[in-house]
Amino acid sequence: MPKNEGRNRSEEKNRPEEKSLWRKCPACDEIIYDKELKENLWVCPKCQGYFRLNAGERLHMLVEEKSFRETITRPPSFDHLGFPGYAAKTANLSASDAIVAGTASIGKHEVVIAVMDFEFMGGSMGSVVGDKVAMAAEAALKSRRPLIVVSSSGGARMQEGIISLMQMAKASAAIARLDEAGVLFISIMADPTAGGVSASYAMLGDVNIAERGALICFAGPRVIEETIKQKLPDGFQRAEFLEEHGMVDIVSDRKSLKGILIKLLDILDFS
Repeated sequence: MPKNEGRNRSEEKNRPEEKSLWRKCPACDEIIYDKELKENLWVCPKCQGYFRLNAGERLHMLVEEKSFRETITRPPSFDHLGFPGYAAKTANLSASDAIVAGTASIGKHEVVIAVMDFEFMGGSMGSVVGDKVAMAAEAALKSRRPLIVVSSSGGARMQEGIISLMQMAKASAAIARLDEAGVLFISIMADPTAGGVSASYAMLGDVNIAERGALICFAGPRVIEETIKQKLPDGFQRAEFLEEHGMVDIVSDRKSLKGILIKLLDILDFS
């Protein structure tokens, strides 16, 4: 398995180079020049649809240049259950797991930040993800710096069984200690934020922010429709629907997200 990239992994890590210089928008099927997409924060210039960001791209977008330091590390996932093909699958992935965590600057504020990466097994939450979220909360508690977690996940990692579900309680308990100590926690939910992640730390922010159009749910709409045999409302489980029903505080477009974070930190950071 590839070694961890170390304590000074830069936020400038971008999407791996590919042979093609063009990309098809998943929303409108338009073919777009890669460089144009990157300059537009991976938002389609034709339909304004969002491409998913990996952890490096998300950090590059949110934190000050060269300020991120990966100070929270953990050994790679272990195949606790001997799940068929799991060890081989993780060994072939470029990242160490579905989350990167450490310290960074946002505006004038020093923060602890953890960013999930959907490119690693759908951002699924296993023991490494749970440990890093809990460790990030503990680091924020010790330093009294605000904690920011960016979620993008399909939920708990089935290859780790009950161990993955245990991470919900572990991470939530760590977040609860932050709340008791009066340390700010801002949760950012990108598309998708689902399953055990949405049912635990992703919805526990002092401020819950969702990226425009993000799917935020426990079970997906197709599963719910098949279960209750009813048609769901338009936009059900999307960020705007959750904001309307009081589950999300702010829905932000991608370009405005860093500015919103800076304003919130200016107002709410009492460290």
